Amino acid sequence: MEQILNDFLIIWATIDPIGTMALFAGLTASLSPSERRKTAFKTIIYSSAVLLGAIVVGQIILTAMGISLLSFKVAGGIILFLFGLKMIFDDSSPRNEMDREHNMAVFPLAIPATASPGAILAVILLTDNYTHPIHQQITTTLVMFSILLITLGLLLLSGRILRIIGSGGASILTRIMGIILAALSVEFVVEALSIEKWISSFS
Repeated sequence: MEQILNDFLIIWATIDPIGTMALFAGLTASLSPSERRKTAFKTIIYSSAVLLGAIVVGQIILTAMGISLLSFKVAGGIILFLFGLKMIFDDSSPRNEMDREHNMAVFPLAIPATASPGAILAVILLTDNYTHPIHQQITTTLVMFSILLITLGLLLLSGRILRIIGSGGASILTRIMGIILAALSVEFVVEALSIEKWISSFS
């Protein structure tokens, strides 16, 4: 359960369903209810394909490029930390004018909003073939899909939810998840470099 909770928090923070919901609400405000539903489903389908592809072939690509897992874990922790800081301090508004013919389900809703660089990086690290057995990788994949389903639910209910919590409430929740992500990313680096064991050896 501890591993599942850890995976859930990391993937939740990097996918950021709350922030995606706010972005979705802003970009699809001019669409009809049926168009909004279609866009929501397409967003989750595209995001699922990208993240599942990262789980299946991400580590193979890293191996082919000669990138060590230790380097990737440290770099991943640093990137996730910066991603968390961005969530905490970013004041940019999601309300951008876009062409109705533009497939916003692909960009920016699927990539980089839902299947963000941080999320892609996180699922690769959490399904490392050298440290996680196959049953843990399957569990992590199921956790990822559960969060994507929650995200879909939020997208479908984005209009109602935002009317209740307001943009201020969404902003607060996003920043809370940013703080959690920053803390978890530090833990990532500490674990990769075995800093805790190194410190305990001198105590």
